[in-house]
Amino acid sequence: MDLTYRPRRLRRTPSIREMVREYSLNPSDFIYPLFVHEGNDVEPIGAMPGAYRWTIDRLMGEVSRAWDLGIRSVVLFPKIDDELKTEDGAECFNEDGLIPRAIRRLKEELPEMTVMTDVALDPYSCDGHDGIVSSEGIVLNDETILNLCRQAVVQAEAGADLIGPSDMMDGRVGAIREALDEEGFEHVGIISYTAKYASAYYGPFREALDSAPREDGGKPIPKNKSTYQMDPANGREAITEAQLDEQEGADILMVKPGLAYLDIIHRLRNESELPIAAYNVSGEYAMVKAASAKGWIDEKAIVLETLLSFKRAGADLILTYHACDAASWLSES
Repeated sequence: MDLTYRPRRLRRTPSIREMVREYSLNPSDFIYPLFVHEGNDVEPIGAMPGAYRWTIDRLMGEVSRAWDLGIRSVVLFPKIDDELKTEDGAECFNEDGLIPRAIRRLKEELPEMTVMTDVALDPYSCDGHDGIVSSEGIVLNDETILNLCRQAVVQAEAGADLIGPSDMMDGRVGAIREALDEEGFEHVGIISYTAKYASAYYGPFREALDSAPREDGGKPIPKNKSTYQMDPANGREAITEAQLDEQEGADILMVKPGLAYLDIIHRLRNESELPIAAYNVSGEYAMVKAASAKGWIDEKAIVLETLLSFKRAGADLILTYHACDAASWLSES
């Protein structure tokens, strides 16, 4: 055949393939999500094999293990006892609450680790929503933001490096930026859940935190989060959200979920110069674990290929429950 160019020439040997490889994975690309609770024991999460609810004491060992594997950032999610949950989620800004104590302990023992937090009311709400639910069953935007700002400031005071608003209330990034700056935390960054979709992929996470919307005999509770999280059918809307978050002071933009929204990651990469993060969410993780347990897939190969797809789509950072496994596998290659 008379072919001027043969692409296979650059695939011929492992060294050539490595030389022309466009994207790569590194443990420092990963943000490791960790669940924390007040119990005395580490609890396995049924829907997320290999993930646990950690006590603060045991959390330190897991964070140190991640550091030794090359991971440089963790994000903390709280499992709050039911007796502390209220309609306004006020426990979220308790200075002696679970997350502030965990941050302080972590920063005492491993100050180099970057600590990201979650800012939203759903773990602290008896209604299971990211915002305050009115007596008419409406998730209130502006009233919620007041508590989110208080939550963010408490987390910053405890030593958080990155504040992660995951609530999807309008205007919350700007309000949190202003609140942090007023309290002298200009150095604390905001990694905004910019395009967070009303997705079916979050089920295992809500089991881990017991944070799903709940029935309430006293008032109507929305059964889902579609009035504030984005419609999975919409792509252009993500650009609007990104532009607003950037104008309001976000330092990093995030897309959640990741795998079913690679096109959104790519759109934001083309629209913004800010770092882009992808959240490889609990449902994506659980499906890989379930198929692997059945022997239907090669877990290592699937995980590394999936994580690489986020980088290829345009993500700079990846929140993933596979973080430690992936970091370990990368060290073997």
